[in-house]
Amino acid sequence: MHKQVMDLVGPGDASAEHLMLAVEDIVRYVRRSATAGGLSTAASSALGRLGREGPQRLTELARAENATQPNMTQLVTRLERAGLVRRTADRTDGRGVLVEATDTGLEVFRQRRAERADALAELMAELTGPERHAVAIALPALARVIHDRQARS
Repeated sequence: MHKQVMDLVGPGDASAEHLMLAVEDIVRYVRRSATAGGLSTAASSALGRLGREGPQRLTELARAENATQPNMTQLVTRLERAGLVRRTADRTDGRGVLVEATDTGLEVFRQRRAERADALAELMAELTGPERHAVAIALPALARVIHDRQARS
């Protein structure tokens, strides 16, 4: 484990505050490693959601990304101009419009995901065997709890 993190989180000390500092550092590092498409954090997040979850109404996308509808409209317009997303008619409701990733958008999404995975793999390679084992157990466990909470909501 990184020396600063080890200084923060000593043996038997895994307070939420200390873990949060470590998670924030990891997220920042991994996000900075993804450069494909030259996207902002907000654009990357929206494109990632469309890549993972498929087409969505603009209002759903704004809600999921914790953005206002006007801000999401501007973001989608920029992504559309870049050829990364397109608006299509909602087949279930002729009045509705869906936002979906284009093939180019999906490729940028895949490249960014691969860049982030590579960055995380590089970090993991610097851990000791027991540290890698602990991370391999802890992170999926935390992700499971998040998914379980979302399923109950």
